[in-house]
Amino acid sequence: MRKKLQFIDFKILIPYIVLNIIGIIMIFSASSYKLNQQGKSIFSIATKQGIFFVISLILIAIIYKTKLTVYQTGVFQKIMLGITYILLVATSVLGLGKTISGAQRWISIGSFSFQPSEFVMISTILYCAFIFSRRQETINQDFFKSVMVPTAIIGGMILLVLIQPNVGGAAIIFFLFAVLVLSSGIPAGYTFLSFGGLVVFIGLVWQIVMFNGGMLIPERFSHVYKRFSVMSNPFEDKLNNGFQLVNSYFAIYNGGWFGKGLGKSIQKKGFLPVAETDFIFSITMEELGLIASIIILMILFYLILRILSIGIRSTNAFNSLACIGISTAILLQLFVNLGGILSIMPMTGVPFPFMSYGGSNLMTLSILVGIALNISADEKRHQLYEGSSLEIKPYKKINMTNEI
Repeated sequence: MRKKLQFIDFKILIPYIVLNIIGIIMIFSASSYKLNQQGKSIFSIATKQGIFFVISLILIAIIYKTKLTVYQTGVFQKIMLGITYILLVATSVLGLGKTISGAQRWISIGSFSFQPSEFVMISTILYCAFIFSRRQETINQDFFKSVMVPTAIIGGMILLVLIQPNVGGAAIIFFLFAVLVLSSGIPAGYTFLSFGGLVVFIGLVWQIVMFNGGMLIPERFSHVYKRFSVMSNPFEDKLNNGFQLVNSYFAIYNGGWFGKGLGKSIQKKGFLPVAETDFIFSITMEELGLIASIIILMILFYLILRILSIGIRSTNAFNSLACIGISTAILLQLFVNLGGILSIMPMTGVPFPFMSYGGSNLMTLSILVGIALNISADEKRHQLYEGSSLEIKPYKKINMTNEI
């Protein structure tokens, strides 16, 4: 482990730590007024997030120490997919756990609750990187056969997340899988066909949701239509479905260029009920201003691009696909959250990466960051010794021929 520390990628680790520290500060600011009104400790939520952050750092250290070959075995993949499916079936089909806001199911262990659908991102990325890296030679020759089983496996996960119902989470997994398929080396013709099919699919969804007045949408997903319907003008229903969006606009407007000052948000005082989660960036813009918020976004984009660049430069197919998947997962969460608070797209309850309150999402993203750090170290190690008289000590031989 000590030798491996010399390869740690601080261009990934430092932005990750900075974003988390800013997040804990903003979570404290966004939640303190509400907690004070409830007679609770104003530090309670921020303290919990701090504990999640410490746990996440421990997870990163463990994952960084783990050999990458472990993730590239059929045994690991079967165990990972099996656990993921068990948790999803337990929450989506059997109805175990608790429902929050009528949409997403959580499993509680003592005082700790986690959302299994968050961890589907990890399973999707690692499984796709594993299976497609082993089908580099056949995917061009027989595309449909190569992607048929992975599509069925990931499609089953998406369906289970969707029926919770968690439309935002299902959409993120769908687009994440699409990016990984398109990055796997498929023929160019299928790439253009996929883009065309995606445009048609989005058009059909828009037609069903908007131009049929939501009549074709099952009651279980009626909230989806309500969120779509307020996008164009939330002020028309500002006391009901558009309430959160309107107050998100007010928060952004109040902030101006330089913000009202840390802790001086108006909208967190009951106007944004979930200020420390879905709308944490709205409060950030109100208190710190547009310029500081752009700097935060630049740090996050730098982290995403750094991980993506490692994937693009990698000569190892698994490393490449994993990094592309990790950077895409973070980018999708950022896009969906920002799109929601700016009313570019409907609100989905997807948190802002590394800054929104919540242990499940933070630990999920932290595990992905740990994998990215491990891959970066692996790439540096091979670059350092490539062509050198020094030999790279091989990993213990592991059978990686089993596919799923």
